Amino acid sequence: MHIRKLLGEPMLHFLLVGTALFAAYRWTAPSDSGGRRIVITQGVVDDLVTQHVAARGREPSARELNQLIESYVHDEILYREGVRLGLERDDIVVKRRVRQKIEMIAEEDASTRAPTDADLSAYLVANQARFVQPAIVTFQQVFIGESTSGPGVRAVAFTREALRKGGDPEDLGKPTLLPHRMTRTPADLVARDFGASFAAALEKVPVGEWVGPVDSSFGAHSVRVSDRTPAVAPELAAIRDQVVREWENERRQRARDDTYMKMRGEYQVTIEPEPATKRR
Repeated sequence: MHIRKLLGEPMLHFLLVGTALFAAYRWTAPSDSGGRRIVITQGVVDDLVTQHVAARGREPSARELNQLIESYVHDEILYREGVRLGLERDDIVVKRRVRQKIEMIAEEDASTRAPTDADLSAYLVANQARFVQPAIVTFQQVFIGESTSGPGVRAVAFTREALRKGGDPEDLGKPTLLPHRMTRTPADLVARDFGASFAAALEKVPVGEWVGPVDSSFGAHSVRVSDRTPAVAPELAAIRDQVVREWENERRQRARDDTYMKMRGEYQVTIEPEPATKRR
């Protein structure tokens, strides 16, 4: 009877409502500097939902969302207690992650302006070698051997004469796993298989003639280039997307470097001398 009467008291209702409002405030109010208040903002909830959708392919149920929030609180509490105890100090993983976040902030600050055509044209001129489209060649080759001195000279002469008389290139020379013919192949891929000096030589030899010896990473070859498209520097319109990517990558790197150098100027670094006992 007394309990029923107590429950009907307006003062008790007032206290209960006040307590509920205070609890809600503690839950939603901004974080205090003491680190004892954890704020679950709508942004945090949205991030948790997004992560759940990415992992499960559906939005979380109310029960799952409560578990996600509790897991977030669990991690946040342990992190804050770890920081309070100084456990983050001298931890290379933590330092690397913080460094990455600083660099990301610097990159975002620098990425507010899209490049103009003038920016991209100037960048293309300054970095033309990076965008040159390699020569494209079609050629045959006969592998002669590792040396063109002594017996190798006779092998070169024999191969040249056999080719002049119409011999099948695949029946001449020494056996090899290298392709006897490559068709419409960019020079950089030729360099990958035969070496840079071999690919460079194919851009200079006469077209339609067997010539040699031409040295590769494996030895000497007789070669015949039947078709060649020279290397060209393309116009901006043809490779605009590629130039934009390279320009933005360089801008992000420059922003990271500039941010660091500005911070570096505010620090004094002192290297302590090695103790005399260790130098003995």
